[in-house]
Amino acid sequence: MDGSKKKLNVLRALILIIALALVGLGLFSNGYNDVKNKAIRICYECMGIG
Repeated sequence: MDGSKKKLNVLRALILIIALALVGLGLFSNGYNDVKNKAIRICYECMGIG
């Protein structure tokens, strides 16, 4: 049982590191601007402006 818990913790840590790396990559490549622009367009469409 202890070995499987250790493997699970290593897997969780690996997934966390990969997730943080991908978030950092998205921030570095200005991906948040694309998301912000799409969100603004969707909001304008909902209000009937765009």
